[in-house]
Amino acid sequence: MKRAKKKGTHKAQKRRAKQTSHPRRAVKQSTKAVAQPAASSRLPDQAPPRRGPEACPECGSTAITHDPVRGENVCGSCGFVIAESMIDVTQEWRAFDEDQRSRRVRTGAVLTPTKHDQGITTEIGKGRGELFKVSSKKRAQYYRLTKWHKRLIKSRDRNLSFALSELQRLVSLLNLSKAVHEKVAKLYQQAVNKGLVRGRSTESIIAALLYTTCREEGAPRTLDEISKASGINKKDIGKTYRYIARKLRIRILPAKAQDYVPRFGSLLTLSERVQVRAVDVLDEAAKFDVTSGKGPIGVAAAALYIAAVLAGEKKTQREVADVIGVTEVTIRNRYKEMVESLGIKDEVEEKVREEEETVKKAR
Repeated sequence: MKRAKKKGTHKAQKRRAKQTSHPRRAVKQSTKAVAQPAASSRLPDQAPPRRGPEACPECGSTAITHDPVRGENVCGSCGFVIAESMIDVTQEWRAFDEDQRSRRVRTGAVLTPTKHDQGITTEIGKGRGELFKVSSKKRAQYYRLTKWHKRLIKSRDRNLSFALSELQRLVSLLNLSKAVHEKVAKLYQQAVNKGLVRGRSTESIIAALLYTTCREEGAPRTLDEISKASGINKKDIGKTYRYIARKLRIRILPAKAQDYVPRFGSLLTLSERVQVRAVDVLDEAAKFDVTSGKGPIGVAAAALYIAAVLAGEKKTQREVADVIGVTEVTIRNRYKEMVESLGIKDEVEEKVREEEETVKKAR
């Protein structure tokens, strides 16, 4: 009798444990427990509010606004404060100019194609200041590490480092924009990847790409300017330019004389009024087909000379020729063709005579 009683109690305990531990039964019980009070609290004709992932828990509206000053998320419909005392993850410092911003920021510089390593490679420090930070016992090791660091750099990186430093010098010397700088750097990297720089001077390739990109970006520089800045002969730049343009499939349209007017006007210290007048002269001359087939530099120089005379800011043909880099004969020929076609020859010559008489009287 005792054994049977023990056996029966053991079966009852197993049955009770099975009822409480059965997963499906537990889920059903929990769903019933949750659903019963919801059914009793909601009216039969009232639909539950639709709540999205960022909805108000009171009215279900999704018009949630963030107040960065108070650090709160507020419902725009009912005004319920959903979250408060939020953590401000922005910087705690302020900057009043670009220099302060660059010094106080805690991240590195942006990636740029104007550096051979995109601006993310580290290197062992150079100079006396870095050397004396190392103890005297480890300076020999420091020298060995520096030497091996230079040896392990790939030849491609060395080439890019030298070429992009030369590009930086030319961009600074010619006062070119950042857009031109980055575009030339990308084109040079394409040329290196295709093996176009082997057997050619790095300086000539950089100069040719610079000449190409300046014309594409509407800020052309003459071959004389680029040749003088880079120290490469104009003939070599032209030869390299044709080769690179063919291999990289760069198609450059002929430069317009209007593109040279702002730069030449600045070099001649002429006002904006004169520069606008020169562009108008060029537009009028193009209607009579006077400028077609002529060099854009000489045409732009002649238009600036005419505009300066008409506006009373006269420059001599010699001054214009010396600054722009063309001959006086070229300016004189283009000048005569343009004033005759526009019918302003008498007006311009009268202005020139008046200016010469004024100069004589002043002497």
